[in-house]
Amino acid sequence: MTGPAVLIATRGSALALAQANWVLDQCRKKFPKLSFDLKIVKSTGDKLQSASLSNPDASLPKGLFTKELEVALLKSRADLAIHSLKDLPTELPDGLKLGAVAGKRADVRDVLIYRDEFKPKTKLADFPAGLTLATSSTRRKAQILALRPDFNVIEIRGNVPTRLQKVATQSAIGATILAAAGLSRLHYQITSGGRLKGDGVPAGLAVTILDIEEMLPCVGQGALALEIRENDERAEEICRRLNHDESFQCVTAERALLRAMGGGCQAPIGALAEVEGGKICLRAVSFLTGKPRRAAARAPLGEALLLGRRLAAKLL
Repeated sequence: MTGPAVLIATRGSALALAQANWVLDQCRKKFPKLSFDLKIVKSTGDKLQSASLSNPDASLPKGLFTKELEVALLKSRADLAIHSLKDLPTELPDGLKLGAVAGKRADVRDVLIYRDEFKPKTKLADFPAGLTLATSSTRRKAQILALRPDFNVIEIRGNVPTRLQKVATQSAIGATILAAAGLSRLHYQITSGGRLKGDGVPAGLAVTILDIEEMLPCVGQGALALEIRENDERAEEICRRLNHDESFQCVTAERALLRAMGGGCQAPIGALAEVEGGKICLRAVSFLTGKPRRAAARAPLGEALLLGRRLAAKLL
């Protein structure tokens, strides 16, 4: 396969660039005769640093972190767009599609990061009453308060280093929650003693990896999405070579559930699909009506869409 350089659109944050450079490396290994270049695009979400992501009444546009990259695709200013799949709306613009999940899905769990004055903990139940926890996720907030209604949950914005710095230096914030996959892609390490290590990590931070039973992840969490134009044969071939099929089927089930429930990326819904014994096992929790509603279902591989829709019907 030959042709002009393949342009890969990405946001410019440290995490987005880490993800994009990993995909770029895979593309160059699998297609040595093709040329690949990154195109950095600033998203609306990057520009609206003061906007609330957790206020359900806020008038935020769809595709807060993806729209500008999709415009680049539609105007043929890029051939592929890389997203954290959790940021990609379930309804895509006409002419675009989810082409692949690039590589095997990473760790889907969430990580609680806090000042080590609390000393490393193993469960949410071990933390003191009244802990102030900062998160911009309605999903995380709802699940935390379901387990610890005594916590004080406030909003936070900024990239990963900024959030770590706020927890380390601002006495008004005791903890925050970040995705394990994002921390790993930024080369942060969680030690066996429950500490966070890495370049630029402020001193005095401890870590607790939250069990799936405590915190179901966001739809698509840990997966890297490749979005492409429909009927673009070259881009489709690249996606075929990079796609991890089991991960793709799992996120397809999760996204079908979210779409059927009418929720967006900021909806208070957690879901996780996993392949076990040749079947997709999907479980989810919804706080759309306030109180948590939980459900689970299984289906054969290849029936991801039906599985997601069926579980959504149970939750609704």
